[in-house]
Amino acid sequence: MMGSNNKRHLRVYPAETNASNAPAIFMLAGEEDGAKVRELAQRLTKQQFSLAVVGIEDWNRDLSPWPAKRVFKGGEDFGGGADELLRELESDIVPGVMEELRADASCILAGYSLAGLCAVYALYRTQIFSGVISASGSLWFPGFMDYARSHDFAREPDKVYFSLGDKESHTKNPTMKLVEENTRLLRKNFSDHGIQTVFELNSGNHFQDSELRIAKGIAWMLSSK
Repeated sequence: MMGSNNKRHLRVYPAETNASNAPAIFMLAGEEDGAKVRELAQRLTKQQFSLAVVGIEDWNRDLSPWPAKRVFKGGEDFGGGADELLRELESDIVPGVMEELRADASCILAGYSLAGLCAVYALYRTQIFSGVISASGSLWFPGFMDYARSHDFAREPDKVYFSLGDKESHTKNPTMKLVEENTRLLRKNFSDHGIQTVFELNSGNHFQDSELRIAKGIAWMLSSK
């Protein structure tokens, strides 16, 4: 099932059986391969799920919570367009996909890197997601930890999955080297609020195994009790 929603390219992979009752994973994706993510996740869990891949073209604009200066040489400034994207998800994309699937099930938001940051930010801005997968999420983003500490959830999630590569914090960049510390702190904060969470440390740097890391998050979200 393929389609487009105004500016967003969508590809939807319905659950193989009982799609109407299967959880729906909405993945904010750049270069990630949705078919590969689904295949890897199906190897890791027997639970049925539908996967909706939401294409993101302008990564730094669409996934950043607010405007910010670039944090590494040669990079681009951040445009702060996440609220616009989340409004599209809440008002149009998610309801449209769920109607097409004829589904009345839980919705989970997943993303890698800046998309993982945006997925966590969504917990404070939308009420449609019961859980979030933040794989190698950019939780170093300027001001995000202060925001998370000072704001309430729009809807308290049931589960949140965090992961990183074990080499991601090994950088000379003073902002980005905080990623593991911030991820662990945020996971503890969520856990202290009674939210079921996990933090998984994978082998490798930020640019390794993005599809597998998201798939592992899907498997945990669906299989954990």
